[in-house]
Formats: sequence, C-alpha cells, structure tokens
Amino acid sequence: MKSATYDTRRDQLEVYFDRTAARTWEQLTSDAPVSRVRQTVRAGRDHMRAQMLSWLPQNLDGKRVLDAGCGTGAVSVELARRGAKVTAVDISASLLDVARKRTDQALLERIDYQVGDMLTSHSEPFDHVLAMDSLIHYPAADMRDAVNALAQSTTGSGASLVFTFAPRTRLLMAMKHAGRLFPRGDRSPAIEPVAETHIKALLTQSPVARRMQIGRTHRVDTAFYKSQALELIVP
Repeated sequence: MKSATYDTRRDQLEVYFDRTAARTWEQLTSDAPVSRVRQTVRAGRDHMRAQMLSWLPQNLDGKRVLDAGCGTGAVSVELARRGAKVTAVDISASLLDVARKRTDQALLERIDYQVGDMLTSHSEPFDHVLAMDSLIHYPAADMRDAVNALAQSTTGSGASLVFTFAPRTRLLMAMKHAGRLFPRGDRSPAIEPVAETHIKALLTQSPVARRMQIGRTHRVDTAFYKSQALELIVP
C-alpha cells in the first residue's frame, strides 16, 4: 500500500518533471551543450545506466522488462535493442513524448510507453525490473515499500530488480542542505539520501527478503552526481 508521503512526493515530481523542468531534462539527456555542472551529471548518469544494464543478459529475446521511471527512454531503448519486450512507465507525459520521438520505429514495436505511477500493477510478470534514479526522492520507508511493490512484479529463478538510491555521505548531505539556499523554483524536489546499511536492513526485514536475495552494488560518484545501484535476485 502506498503511503501519503509517497503520493505527495510523487505529485511534486510530476509537476517538476512534466512542467517545471521538462526542457532541462530533455537537454540533459541529449547531446546538446550543457553547463559543466550538468556535464558531470550527464556523465554520471551515463555511467550508472551502463552499469545497471551490464547486470542484465545481453540477449533478452522473449524476456519482459519493466523500466520504472523511464524518463526520456535511454534504458528502454537499450533493452529493446537486446530483444526485450519493454513496459516503460513514467509520471511525466512530456518526457515520454521525448522518449517516443527518440525511439526508432522498429524499436517502438518492442516498447510500451505508459504515463502513470511506476508502482501500478501489471497483468503479466516481468523477468527484470530497473528503476534508475526514480526512487531517490522518496524517504527510506517509502523506498522500501516501493521496492517491495516492484519486486512483486518479478517471477522465476534468475529474475532481478535493480534500483538506485542516493548514498548518505557527508558531502551529499552538505550539497542537499546547500541546495536549500536557492529559490524553490530553481531546484528539483529534494533527494532523500540513505545509508547503504540502512536500506539493506530495511529490505532484509521486509517481504522482499522472502523471495529475493541482495546481489551486487555499485556507486557512481562524480562532482554533482552521486548514486548507488543495488541488485535483488530471485535465486
């Protein structure tokens, strides 16, 4: 069950990504020139995306994959190139419009772009679920519940769920607090840093632990992009 805090933050994110910063994110996820700060964010996101994708098989023929919080579709496109049937969900209709425009017609046949909540249940299970930087804005308890909800969408031995969280470090916390000095209209909804030990403890004490094991983890740490991927696997 989704909490009130999850619903409130999701609605804030919808306004931000769909209206306030849609053009900014379109540029950031393209090859267009950007500031040095955004260059480090772009490089960090490229690194993280490649790392998460490297944990999935190169051949995904016949596999169903959920891209939870797909944004402008870079992850979905790569999954489709590997042969997967992709369900790509995002709360921002504006970003999905960009995703569709950037996707080759042949690959569009493999990708079902959907506007909506990434936790919406689906009629068929998935072999893999990826959630890149879509949970980082939620408090730890809501992140745990979201992971549990996404995990319920997976089935079969070898199925996996890979998501990112913002690692709680002194520098990241300082950057978060410094961001509050800027006018609200100039910044995105706050990220919610969480310690690796804390999120792992929450997961091992929650329903997901009954069917999935914690696997690999990888941290990307550039000047203005700090994110950590965590893998859960059905044994």
